[in-house]
Amino acid sequence: MSKRDYYEVLGVSKDASEDEVKKAFRKLARQYHPDVNKAPDAEEKFKEAKEAYDVLSDDQKRATYDRFGHVDPNQGGFGGAGAGDFGGFGDIFDMFFGGGGQRRNPNAPQRGNDLQYTMTIEFKEAVFGKETDITIPRTETCSRCHGSGAKPGTKPDTCGTCKGTGQQEVIQNTAFGRIVNRRVCPTCNGQGQIIKEKCGECHGAGKVKTQRKIHVKIPAGVDEGAQLRVSGEGEAGTKGGPPGDLYIVIRVKAHDFFEREGDDIYCEVPLTFAQAALGDEIEIPTLTEKVKLKIPPGTQTDTYFRLKGKGVPRLRGYGQGDQHVKVVVVTPTNLKDEQKDLLRQFSKLNGENTHEQQESIFERMKKAFLGD
Repeated sequence: MSKRDYYEVLGVSKDASEDEVKKAFRKLARQYHPDVNKAPDAEEKFKEAKEAYDVLSDDQKRATYDRFGHVDPNQGGFGGAGAGDFGGFGDIFDMFFGGGGQRRNPNAPQRGNDLQYTMTIEFKEAVFGKETDITIPRTETCSRCHGSGAKPGTKPDTCGTCKGTGQQEVIQNTAFGRIVNRRVCPTCNGQGQIIKEKCGECHGAGKVKTQRKIHVKIPAGVDEGAQLRVSGEGEAGTKGGPPGDLYIVIRVKAHDFFEREGDDIYCEVPLTFAQAALGDEIEIPTLTEKVKLKIPPGTQTDTYFRLKGKGVPRLRGYGQGDQHVKVVVVTPTNLKDEQKDLLRQFSKLNGENTHEQQESIFERMKKAFLGD
Protein backbone atom coordinates (compact mmCIF):
# COMPACT_ATOMS: atom_id res chain seq x y z
CA MET A 1 0.00 0.00 0.00
CA SER A 2 1.40 3.43 -0.95
CA LYS A 3 2.47 5.73 1.82
CA ARG A 4 0.58 8.90 2.63
CA ASP A 5 2.24 12.25 2.15
CA TYR A 6 4.12 13.19 5.34
CA TYR A 7 2.61 16.67 5.42
CA GLU A 8 -0.84 15.10 5.13
CA VAL A 9 -0.02 12.69 7.97
CA LEU A 10 0.84 15.53 10.35
CA GLY A 11 -1.87 17.81 9.01
CA VAL A 12 0.47 20.71 8.19
CA SER A 13 1.19 22.73 5.06
CA LYS A 14 4.40 22.31 3.05
CA ASP A 15 5.70 25.65 4.30
CA ALA A 16 5.01 24.78 7.96
CA SER A 17 7.63 25.97 10.43
CA GLU A 18 9.67 23.66 12.65
CA ASP A 19 7.52 24.59 15.64
CA GLU A 20 4.30 23.83 13.71
CA VAL A 21 5.65 20.41 12.70
CA LYS A 22 6.66 19.63 16.28
CA LYS A 23 3.31 20.80 17.67
CA ALA A 24 1.38 18.68 15.15
CA PHE A 25 3.43 15.57 16.01
CA ARG A 26 2.96 16.04 19.74
CA LYS A 27 -0.79 16.23 19.24
CA LEU A 28 -0.86 12.99 17.24
CA ALA A 29 1.55 11.25 19.63
CA ARG A 30 -0.69 12.06 22.55
CA GLN A 31 -3.71 10.81 20.61
CA TYR A 32 -2.34 7.53 19.24
CA HIS A 33 0.39 6.38 21.65
CA PRO A 34 -0.31 2.68 22.41
CA ASP A 35 -0.05 3.24 26.15
CA VAL A 36 -2.99 5.66 25.93
CA ASN A 37 -5.03 4.57 22.91
CA LYS A 38 -6.02 0.88 22.81
CA ALA A 39 -7.68 1.05 19.38
CA PRO A 40 -6.41 -1.64 16.92
CA ASP A 41 -5.02 0.91 14.47
CA ALA A 42 -3.51 3.25 17.07
CA GLU A 43 -0.05 1.68 16.91
CA GLU A 44 0.17 1.96 13.13
CA LYS A 45 -0.98 5.59 13.20
CA PHE A 46 1.56 6.37 15.87
CA LYS A 47 4.37 4.82 13.81
CA GLU A 48 3.21 6.73 10.74
CA ALA A 49 3.26 10.04 12.62
CA LYS A 50 6.69 9.28 14.10
CA GLU A 51 8.13 8.47 10.69
CA ALA A 52 6.71 11.66 9.20
CA TYR A 53 8.10 13.72 12.06
CA ASP A 54 11.59 12.15 11.82
CA VAL A 55 11.78 13.30 8.21
CA LEU A 56 10.13 16.72 8.37
CA SER A 57 11.96 17.76 11.55
CA ASP A 58 15.36 17.22 9.90
CA ASP A 59 16.24 20.00 7.43
CA GLN A 60 18.33 17.76 5.17
CA LYS A 61 15.81 14.89 5.10
CA ARG A 62 12.96 17.33 4.55
CA ALA A 63 14.70 18.96 1.61
CA THR A 64 15.32 15.55 0.04
CA TYR A 65 11.71 14.49 0.66
CA ASP A 66 10.37 17.71 -0.86
CA ARG A 67 12.42 16.96 -4.00
CA PHE A 68 12.08 13.19 -4.42
CA GLY A 69 9.12 12.23 -2.26
CA HIS A 70 9.23 8.89 -0.42
CA VAL A 71 12.08 7.59 -2.58
CA ASP A 72 15.41 8.79 -1.15
CA PRO A 73 18.05 8.30 -3.93
CA ASN A 74 20.85 8.14 -1.36
CA GLN A 75 19.33 5.65 1.12
CA GLY A 76 16.81 3.68 -0.89
CA GLY A 77 13.78 5.35 0.64
CA PHE A 78 12.58 6.84 3.90
CA GLY A 79 10.52 3.80 4.90
CA GLY A 80 10.45 3.31 8.66
CA ALA A 81 13.31 5.68 9.34
CA GLY A 82 13.89 5.68 13.08
CA ALA A 83 10.48 4.17 13.82
CA GLY A 84 11.72 2.55 17.01
CA ASP A 85 14.34 5.14 17.96
CA PHE A 86 12.97 7.98 20.04
CA GLY A 87 16.33 9.65 20.45
CA GLY A 88 15.83 12.99 22.20
CA PHE A 89 12.03 12.81 22.40
CA GLY A 90 11.72 11.09 25.75
CA ASP A 91 10.80 14.47 27.25
CA ILE A 92 7.83 14.75 24.86
CA PHE A 93 6.30 11.44 25.93
CA ASP A 94 7.18 12.08 29.55
CA MET A 95 5.10 15.24 29.25
CA PHE A 96 2.20 13.53 27.50
CA PHE A 97 1.90 10.45 29.67
CA GLY A 98 2.23 11.54 33.24
CA GLY A 99 5.45 13.31 34.13
CA GLY A 100 6.08 16.28 31.89
CA GLY A 101 6.72 19.84 32.87
CA GLN A 102 7.44 21.17 36.31
CA ARG A 103 5.95 18.99 39.04
CA ARG A 104 4.02 20.47 41.91
CA ASN A 105 5.73 20.08 45.25
CA PRO A 106 3.23 18.26 47.51
CA ASN A 107 4.76 19.94 50.54
CA ALA A 108 4.45 23.47 49.14
CA PRO A 109 1.88 25.83 50.73
CA GLN A 110 -1.51 25.67 49.03
CA ARG A 111 -4.27 28.28 49.16
CA GLY A 112 -7.62 27.23 50.65
CA ASN A 113 -10.85 26.97 48.67
CA ASP A 114 -13.28 29.89 48.33
CA LEU A 115 -16.73 29.67 49.94
CA GLN A 116 -20.10 31.06 48.86
CA TYR A 117 -22.94 32.15 51.13
CA THR A 118 -26.38 33.38 49.98
CA MET A 119 -27.92 36.15 52.11
CA THR A 120 -31.52 37.34 51.75
CA ILE A 121 -32.20 40.89 52.94
CA GLU A 122 -35.14 43.30 53.01
CA PHE A 123 -35.71 45.88 50.27
CA LYS A 124 -34.76 48.85 52.46
CA GLU A 125 -31.73 47.00 53.89
CA ALA A 126 -30.39 46.80 50.35
CA VAL A 127 -31.05 50.51 49.89
CA PHE A 128 -29.50 51.75 53.13
CA GLY A 129 -27.10 48.92 53.97
CA LYS A 130 -26.79 46.99 57.20
CA GLU A 131 -24.36 45.22 59.50
CA THR A 132 -25.05 41.70 60.67
CA ASP A 133 -23.45 38.47 61.84
CA ILE A 134 -23.61 35.27 59.80
CA THR A 135 -22.51 31.76 60.68
CA ILE A 136 -20.87 29.60 58.03
CA PRO A 137 -19.57 26.02 58.13
CA ARG A 138 -15.96 25.73 57.02
CA THR A 139 -12.67 23.96 57.71
CA GLU A 140 -9.96 25.68 59.72
CA THR A 141 -6.37 24.83 60.49
CA CYS A 142 -6.18 22.52 63.49
CA SER A 143 -5.11 24.61 66.49
CA ARG A 144 -3.60 21.60 68.23
CA CYS A 145 -1.12 20.46 65.55
CA HIS A 146 -1.05 23.77 63.63
CA GLY A 147 -1.95 22.00 60.41
CA SER A 148 0.80 19.35 60.39
CA GLY A 149 -1.59 16.49 61.16
CA ALA A 150 0.98 14.98 63.52
CA LYS A 151 0.62 14.51 67.25
CA PRO A 152 2.06 17.50 69.17
CA GLY A 153 5.74 16.86 69.89
CA THR A 154 6.14 14.77 66.73
CA LYS A 155 6.43 15.56 63.05
CA PRO A 156 5.66 13.78 59.76
CA ASP A 157 8.34 11.63 58.16
CA THR A 158 9.42 11.94 54.55
CA CYS A 159 7.89 9.18 52.45
CA GLY A 160 10.51 6.52 51.74
CA THR A 161 8.89 5.44 48.48
CA CYS A 162 8.79 8.80 46.67
CA LYS A 163 11.44 10.62 48.78
CA GLY A 164 9.00 13.43 49.46
CA THR A 165 8.05 14.16 45.84
CA GLY A 166 4.56 12.69 46.12
CA GLN A 167 5.07 10.90 42.79
CA GLN A 168 6.42 7.51 41.76
CA GLU A 169 8.29 6.93 38.52
CA VAL A 170 7.49 3.88 36.41
CA ILE A 171 9.94 3.25 33.54
CA GLN A 172 8.81 1.20 30.54
CA ASN A 173 11.02 0.02 27.72
CA THR A 174 8.76 -0.49 24.72
CA ALA A 175 9.20 -1.01 21.01
CA PHE A 176 8.67 2.73 20.64
CA GLY A 177 11.36 3.78 23.08
CA ARG A 178 11.85 4.39 26.78
CA ILE A 179 8.83 5.93 28.46
CA VAL A 180 8.78 7.39 31.96
CA ASN A 181 5.38 7.61 33.64
CA ARG A 182 4.94 9.51 36.88
CA ARG A 183 2.02 8.55 39.08
CA VAL A 184 0.71 9.51 42.48
CA CYS A 185 2.73 7.73 45.12
CA PRO A 186 0.57 4.90 46.52
CA THR A 187 2.35 4.92 49.86
CA CYS A 188 1.66 8.55 50.86
CA ASN A 189 -1.19 9.28 48.40
CA GLY A 190 0.78 12.13 46.89
CA GLN A 191 1.45 13.92 50.19
CA GLY A 192 5.20 13.28 50.19
CA GLN A 193 5.17 12.41 53.88
CA ILE A 194 3.92 9.78 56.31
CA ILE A 195 2.27 10.62 59.64
CA LYS A 196 2.99 7.83 62.08
CA GLU A 197 1.43 9.45 65.15
CA LYS A 198 -1.67 11.40 64.15
CA CYS A 199 -3.08 14.40 65.95
CA GLY A 200 -5.98 13.40 68.20
CA GLU A 201 -7.95 16.55 67.29
CA CYS A 202 -7.92 16.39 63.46
CA HIS A 203 -6.91 12.71 63.09
CA GLY A 204 -4.06 13.57 60.76
CA ALA A 205 -6.01 15.83 58.39
CA GLY A 206 -4.47 19.06 59.67
CA LYS A 207 -7.92 20.68 59.46
CA VAL A 208 -11.10 20.61 61.54
CA LYS A 209 -14.72 21.40 60.64
CA THR A 210 -16.24 24.27 62.55
CA GLN A 211 -18.98 26.92 62.57
CA ARG A 212 -17.54 30.37 62.09
CA LYS A 213 -19.39 33.58 63.03
CA ILE A 214 -18.45 36.50 60.78
CA HIS A 215 -19.46 40.15 61.04
CA VAL A 216 -20.57 41.44 57.63
CA LYS A 217 -21.14 45.00 56.40
CA ILE A 218 -23.66 45.30 53.57
CA PRO A 219 -23.00 48.58 51.72
CA ALA A 220 -25.85 50.98 50.92
CA GLY A 221 -27.15 50.60 47.37
CA VAL A 222 -26.39 46.90 46.95
CA ASP A 223 -28.74 45.16 44.51
CA GLU A 224 -30.07 41.71 43.68
CA GLY A 225 -27.34 39.26 42.63
CA ALA A 226 -24.44 41.34 43.93
CA GLN A 227 -21.41 39.48 45.31
CA LEU A 228 -19.50 40.76 48.32
CA ARG A 229 -15.98 39.43 48.85
CA VAL A 230 -14.76 38.91 52.40
CA SER A 231 -11.02 38.32 52.14
CA GLY A 232 -9.49 35.41 54.05
CA GLU A 233 -12.76 33.97 55.36
CA GLY A 234 -12.85 30.90 53.11
CA GLU A 235 -11.46 27.41 53.75
CA ALA A 236 -8.11 27.05 55.47
CA GLY A 237 -5.02 26.55 53.35
CA THR A 238 -2.67 23.59 53.68
CA LYS A 239 1.02 23.40 54.50
CA GLY A 240 0.87 26.97 55.78
CA GLY A 241 -0.88 28.32 52.71
CA PRO A 242 -3.30 31.29 52.95
CA PRO A 243 -7.05 30.75 53.39
CA GLY A 244 -9.53 31.26 50.56
CA ASP A 245 -12.12 34.03 50.40
CA LEU A 246 -15.82 34.15 51.25
CA TYR A 247 -18.25 35.41 48.60
CA ILE A 248 -21.67 36.57 49.82
CA VAL A 249 -24.39 36.53 47.14
CA ILE A 250 -27.20 39.02 47.84
CA ARG A 251 -30.89 38.25 47.35
CA VAL A 252 -33.37 41.13 47.91
CA LYS A 253 -37.01 40.68 48.93
CA ALA A 254 -39.69 42.50 46.92
CA HIS A 255 -41.40 45.59 48.43
CA ASP A 256 -45.16 46.09 48.58
CA PHE A 257 -45.08 49.65 47.23
CA PHE A 258 -41.68 50.38 45.67
CA GLU A 259 -39.98 48.79 42.68
CA ARG A 260 -36.34 49.29 41.81
CA GLU A 261 -34.54 49.69 38.50
CA GLY A 262 -30.86 50.37 39.03
CA ASP A 263 -30.59 53.37 41.33
CA ASP A 264 -34.11 54.62 40.57
CA ILE A 265 -37.29 53.85 42.50
CA TYR A 266 -40.77 53.51 40.93
CA CYS A 267 -44.18 53.62 42.56
CA GLU A 268 -47.83 53.98 41.51
CA VAL A 269 -50.30 56.41 43.15
CA PRO A 270 -54.08 56.55 42.53
CA LEU A 271 -55.88 59.84 41.75
CA THR A 272 -59.57 60.58 41.81
CA PHE A 273 -61.23 62.05 38.74
CA ALA A 274 -61.60 65.36 40.56
CA GLN A 275 -57.92 65.46 41.57
CA ALA A 276 -56.80 64.75 38.03
CA ALA A 277 -59.19 67.31 36.52
CA LEU A 278 -58.84 70.11 39.05
CA GLY A 279 -55.31 69.48 40.26
CA ASP A 280 -54.24 68.87 43.85
CA GLU A 281 -51.33 68.56 46.23
CA ILE A 282 -50.86 65.02 47.54
CA GLU A 283 -48.45 63.24 49.89
CA ILE A 284 -46.06 60.71 48.38
CA PRO A 285 -44.14 58.13 50.47
CA THR A 286 -40.42 57.99 49.69
CA LEU A 287 -37.74 55.73 51.07
CA THR A 288 -37.09 58.08 53.99
CA GLU A 289 -40.11 60.36 54.43
CA LYS A 290 -43.34 61.73 52.96
CA VAL A 291 -43.11 64.62 50.49
CA LYS A 292 -45.65 66.92 48.84
CA LEU A 293 -46.32 66.48 45.11
CA LYS A 294 -48.32 69.04 43.09
CA ILE A 295 -50.72 67.54 40.55
CA PRO A 296 -51.49 70.08 37.83
CA PRO A 297 -55.08 70.41 36.51
CA GLY A 298 -55.89 68.12 33.59
CA THR A 299 -53.39 65.43 34.53
CA GLN A 300 -53.92 62.27 32.51
CA THR A 301 -53.66 58.72 33.80
CA ASP A 302 -50.22 57.03 33.51
CA THR A 303 -48.44 60.39 33.81
CA TYR A 304 -45.03 60.19 35.51
CA PHE A 305 -43.59 62.70 37.98
CA ARG A 306 -39.96 62.68 39.09
CA LEU A 307 -38.75 63.26 42.63
CA LYS A 308 -35.09 64.07 42.14
CA GLY A 309 -32.61 62.48 44.55
CA LYS A 310 -35.21 60.31 46.29
CA GLY A 311 -33.90 57.03 44.88
CA VAL A 312 -31.18 54.59 45.93
CA PRO A 313 -27.68 55.71 47.04
CA ARG A 314 -25.21 54.98 44.25
CA LEU A 315 -23.02 52.05 45.25
CA ARG A 316 -20.02 53.24 43.25
CA GLY A 317 -20.27 56.99 43.14
CA TYR A 318 -21.91 60.00 44.73
CA GLY A 319 -25.53 61.01 45.17
CA GLN A 320 -28.72 59.05 44.73
CA GLY A 321 -31.07 58.00 41.99
CA ASP A 322 -34.57 59.44 41.54
CA GLN A 323 -38.06 58.34 42.45
CA HIS A 324 -40.59 58.12 39.62
CA VAL A 325 -44.26 58.44 40.55
CA LYS A 326 -46.89 57.13 38.15
CA VAL A 327 -50.40 58.48 38.72
CA VAL A 328 -53.42 56.40 37.74
CA VAL A 329 -56.87 58.00 37.51
CA VAL A 330 -59.39 55.73 39.20
CA THR A 331 -62.90 55.60 37.69
CA PRO A 332 -65.52 55.86 40.44
CA THR A 333 -67.90 52.96 40.96
CA ASN A 334 -71.21 52.53 42.82
CA LEU A 335 -72.26 56.11 42.14
CA LYS A 336 -75.27 57.51 43.92
CA ASP A 337 -78.09 59.07 41.88
CA GLU A 338 -77.04 62.56 42.85
CA GLN A 339 -73.49 61.91 41.72
CA LYS A 340 -74.71 60.51 38.41
CA ASP A 341 -76.87 63.60 37.84
CA LEU A 342 -73.92 65.86 38.54
CA LEU A 343 -71.77 63.98 36.06
CA ARG A 344 -74.49 64.23 33.40
CA GLN A 345 -74.71 67.97 34.02
CA PHE A 346 -70.92 68.20 33.77
CA SER A 347 -71.03 66.31 30.50
CA LYS A 348 -73.64 68.65 29.03
CA LEU A 349 -71.81 71.76 30.20
CA ASN A 350 -68.71 70.36 28.57
CA GLY A 351 -70.54 69.97 25.27
CA GLU A 352 -70.35 66.19 25.33
CA ASN A 353 -73.01 63.94 23.80
CA THR A 354 -72.35 60.37 24.81
CA HIS A 355 -74.73 58.87 22.22
CA GLU A 356 -73.24 60.91 19.36
CA GLN A 357 -69.71 60.01 20.48
CA GLN A 358 -70.56 56.28 20.46
CA GLU A 359 -72.01 56.58 16.93
CA SER A 360 -68.90 58.43 15.75
CA ILE A 361 -66.61 55.77 17.20
CA PHE A 362 -68.73 53.00 15.62
CA GLU A 363 -68.49 54.65 12.18
CA ARG A 364 -64.70 54.91 12.43
CA MET A 365 -64.42 51.22 13.39
CA LYS A 366 -66.70 50.27 10.49
CA LYS A 367 -64.52 52.16 8.00
CA ALA A 368 -61.39 50.55 9.42
CA PHE A 369 -62.75 47.04 8.92
CA LEU A 370 -64.78 47.41 5.72
CA GLY A 371 -63.04 50.28 4.01
CA ASP A 372 -64.61 53.47 2.72
